[in-house]
Amino acid sequence: MSAVSLFFTVSGGVTVVQSAQAADGSVVVARAMDLNSLDPARAYCDTCQIYLSAVYDTLLTLDADNKTIVPSLAEKWEVSPDVTQFTFHLNPKAKFSDGSLVTGRDVQWSLERLKNIKGGAAYLMDGLKSIEVKDQQTVVITTKAPNSEFLGILAASYAGIVNSKVATAGGANAEDDAATSDTSDGWFLAHSAGSGPFTLESYKADNELRLKRNDNYWGKAPAAGEVIMKQAADAVTQAQMLQSGAADIAMQIDPDTAATIQDPNIEFKTIPSFNFVYAAFSPIASGSPVPLSHDVREAIALAIDYKGAIDFTVGGKGSLQAAAIPNGFPGSEGLPAPVTDIDKAKALMAKAGLADGFTLALEYPSVNVYGIDLSLLAQKLQQDLAKINVRLDLKPATINVWLANLDNPGTPFTLGAFAPDYFGSAQYAQFFGMLAGDMAWGKRAGVGRTEGLDGKAQLDMFNTALAAAPQDQERAYNALGMKMIDDKIIVPILSPELVLAYRKGVTGVRYSACCNLPLGEIGIQ
Repeated sequence: MSAVSLFFTVSGGVTVVQSAQAADGSVVVARAMDLNSLDPARAYCDTCQIYLSAVYDTLLTLDADNKTIVPSLAEKWEVSPDVTQFTFHLNPKAKFSDGSLVTGRDVQWSLERLKNIKGGAAYLMDGLKSIEVKDQQTVVITTKAPNSEFLGILAASYAGIVNSKVATAGGANAEDDAATSDTSDGWFLAHSAGSGPFTLESYKADNELRLKRNDNYWGKAPAAGEVIMKQAADAVTQAQMLQSGAADIAMQIDPDTAATIQDPNIEFKTIPSFNFVYAAFSPIASGSPVPLSHDVREAIALAIDYKGAIDFTVGGKGSLQAAAIPNGFPGSEGLPAPVTDIDKAKALMAKAGLADGFTLALEYPSVNVYGIDLSLLAQKLQQDLAKINVRLDLKPATINVWLANLDNPGTPFTLGAFAPDYFGSAQYAQFFGMLAGDMAWGKRAGVGRTEGLDGKAQLDMFNTALAAAPQDQERAYNALGMKMIDDKIIVPILSPELVLAYRKGVTGVRYSACCNLPLGEIGIQ
């Protein structure tokens, strides 16, 4: 999406420029940029994660193992025995880029604003009950119910702490009506107000994002004096930029493209990722030619050639994923992998009175995500579903049009992609599960309005998982994953391997489950 997260705006071709390393300590990153905002409370995309984690420190963060919570703005913390109260002690050295101290009031303001702006990542604060500022450097956060993942949530880049005084002067507020009264979105496109290793230098939509080193940074100074993210719509363009020296790092090169590059100056690392691409149904959306009942949804899921999709889109460099919980996250172990069964799919279509099939629109963002061209994947699904007489009418759209249509008027059948917002499985239950009608996909699927999706069973399972002791979480989320599989609203298709591509001499390139690419660790020898 993230989280969500996770969709890219297409721009023109590549312009070959002088060496990316010409500026003093500068690093150029080529990627298809999907930025929808530079405001921590409104932004929700992969590039957003990279930007926010570079500019706005969080209370906690993830270690390089992508699982261990470590200090950031909070140097220590305590958790109540019932896992509902979290006390954080801020590092007295932590300062914003203007030199002012990071205070408990800034923490309270930032997290309440994230909740009240009601942007894509607002769900992270759904369980928030209250925030009490004990003193300038002590904050007590209370959740409505036990939440074993709350520490992980606070490591999400969207939970970055903002300089409340500076942002308020730019039109921001954290009031209950902030979703309509806050006028700062435009201000954040030209200014930053964080305590991270970088600050915003400039942003040109669909072109480039420039960051400069924060000279007041309170932590370890970043090795790079400047980071420039350049728009590059596809893997071939990014590869050309690497080879010409116009970029130091390319973020969306697929395995097939990587295999064609025989350049001693370019290094590749291929690793499993937590990212995945999925198909999804919105049974209550207008425009569906037939009711998208459970039988119809299951028939379509059974007709998909999952292994063929992996071969077709990423040259076999990917994995099957059972549920909308990534491989390696709590609850994913032992879940049944998706299968292809054309005979059973045809039988379900006949049971629904649809043996002759129907035509169904597949609307999707025409982007490259995690090295996967969604247009190619859509063509693969079109071939697969033709075997059960479901004729897909492919409707590629720009990211903004696609996002708008998801909720109004709704899109009966679509493709999407998601990267984690933090390490923890609760985010997937919240975003993709059928917990309640006000959750993202619960709303689109029609919880309480669609047969079999009343939300009660999953909500109980979700609360059980949040309250579970660490040794019981695997079993609790596994049960929830099984229920999400059975719902057949979200149908994961593949989890692609991640290709990290960069020029020799570039150091510190790694994948982070909360921050995507930690820019503060990157340098050039």
